Amino acid sequence: MRTPAGKECPHYYQDFHRGKSVQECRLANQNPASLDWKPGDCSRCPVPEILNANASQFLELKLTIRPRLLGLGRNLEISASCVKHHTVIQDAYVGCPQCNAERPGLDVFWQALNEDERNHD
Repeated sequence: MRTPAGKECPHYYQDFHRGKSVQECRLANQNPASLDWKPGDCSRCPVPEILNANASQFLELKLTIRPRLLGLGRNLEISASCVKHHTVIQDAYVGCPQCNAERPGLDVFWQALNEDERNHD
């Protein structure tokens, strides 16, 4: 569904049909340690970009909204894990290293990328 920031996100839900006024981020609502979600949080949220970069079916994201210093503003913190390998993912944009190693054609891509980096150095 399209967020208030204009991005597609599967975790965002809205319903304005027949007088209803519901807007929510289901990813933020799953985390009891998070502050309540506000529509303005979508403009700074990296989740749509992460899901565009990493379409792994085993990727599990956790969104935590915390207040900034002195309560001025809000920080959106994303943590990622792999459900298949039960590991914490350091870079959610790249995904699980073990899942990536299991993909048959991905090693050719990584080799080409490494060769390209060596040629530019």
